Amino acid sequence: MARDVRGRAPARPAVQKVALAVAAVFVLIGVLGFLPGVTTHYGELVFAGHHSKTKLFGLFQVSILHNLLHLLFGLVGLGMARRLAGARLFLAGGGAVYLVIWLYGFGVDRESAANFVPFNDADNWLHLFLGFGMLALGLLLSNRAGTGGRLDSPLE
Repeated sequence: MARDVRGRAPARPAVQKVALAVAAVFVLIGVLGFLPGVTTHYGELVFAGHHSKTKLFGLFQVSILHNLLHLLFGLVGLGMARRLAGARLFLAGGGAVYLVIWLYGFGVDRESAANFVPFNDADNWLHLFLGFGMLALGLLLSNRAGTGGRLDSPLE
């Protein structure tokens, strides 16, 4: 890593800090989904499918696959956030992915085999919020250091 004239490592741009925080929260949520007490009806946790009665914080329907996807998404985000362009891609691209997941969860029949992750209303609202929030953060955070693209200072 390049150092400044005083020998210190430069501060991370805001988009990297936010991407690291978002990714860390996803890892934490993935882990919490496997903890009895944090999840209700933990004994009914299934690998996948809409039959899982397990709910994270008693609100968000989860399964083993759902928890693993949160963990994987968070770990990928931690890796991507190490570089400025990766942090932007994680936030903006991840936000777009969550908007697609929201559309999928909004349109899928909750009792069909297509609801294999599974989703409930609380999940769908959270996916909508995450999608718009991550997309906005990835596109609008302004940094002095950049990737050389036009997104370096979108608000200036």
